[in-house]
Amino acid sequence: MKELADAFGRLGSLSFGLRLIDIVDILVVAVIVYKLIMLVKGTRAWQIILGLGVFFLLGLMSVHFKMRALSLLIQQVIPLGPVALVMLFYPELRRALEEIGRLHFLGGGFVVMGHEDISNLADELTRVVADMSRARIGALIVIEREVGLENIISNGRPVDARVSADLLRTIFHPGSPLHDGAVVIRGKRIVAASCTLPLSDNPRLGTMIHTRHKAAIGVSEQSDAVVLVVSEETGLISLSVEGAILRGLTPDQVHSRLVELLQGGDESNSVRHLGQTVSGAFSKMRGANHTDRNAKQ
Repeated sequence: MKELADAFGRLGSLSFGLRLIDIVDILVVAVIVYKLIMLVKGTRAWQIILGLGVFFLLGLMSVHFKMRALSLLIQQVIPLGPVALVMLFYPELRRALEEIGRLHFLGGGFVVMGHEDISNLADELTRVVADMSRARIGALIVIEREVGLENIISNGRPVDARVSADLLRTIFHPGSPLHDGAVVIRGKRIVAASCTLPLSDNPRLGTMIHTRHKAAIGVSEQSDAVVLVVSEETGLISLSVEGAILRGLTPDQVHSRLVELLQGGDESNSVRHLGQTVSGAFSKMRGANHTDRNAKQ
């Protein structure tokens, strides 16, 4: 009985040792670190952080294995660290302060969609790409998933509107000032339009894949985004994910693949279900579509 009383006494002293303010302090730091990670995720800063991690590991190696030359080099670089960090992270620091100033810092970030939201999103996107395919109107729609696309969003025009087929049709109408470029969708909202995407430099693409499709492949190579493309010249609907692309999808195929991918399906399986990778698509296009060799899409 005495041992039990002593145990409760020690537990009581431990609870008094950890004050409420300490718990709040830990939670605040955890939230700040999490938000900073989400803020730089998918941006150039993420690669810089990984590079700094490698540099730190080299420093530990030089100390542990007594590598004098490497240690001397690192000692010469370390004094320049604070200034170099400010210069390297200047765009991200500025954006972080802007987000805090807009009070988006604590509320933005990870977007979770339910099955009904995903189904509605797939319905709207399928309807608009089917309509634009029939009308031969070009379109490029990027759907953000876990990897952030802040670098791409920042070079476009802010929209911040709920996804709808009518709005997307208006954006991509040839007379619209926003039709040239890509639309980026995050969750249930269109966050930006007229965005410039990185072009794929895959040498297997050849000349049969034109700018709009190279852009779709490029962003899917650098992120886990799902990209829909409508060809202005042929009206074909394409879907790109993980650097793979398939042209000539039917609206039913578009809808089923969107639901599968946005619900967290296996991308590799989805690509296999689509039936071909980039090289396969290239071979099919070469045999089926000689007329659009020099078309600008």
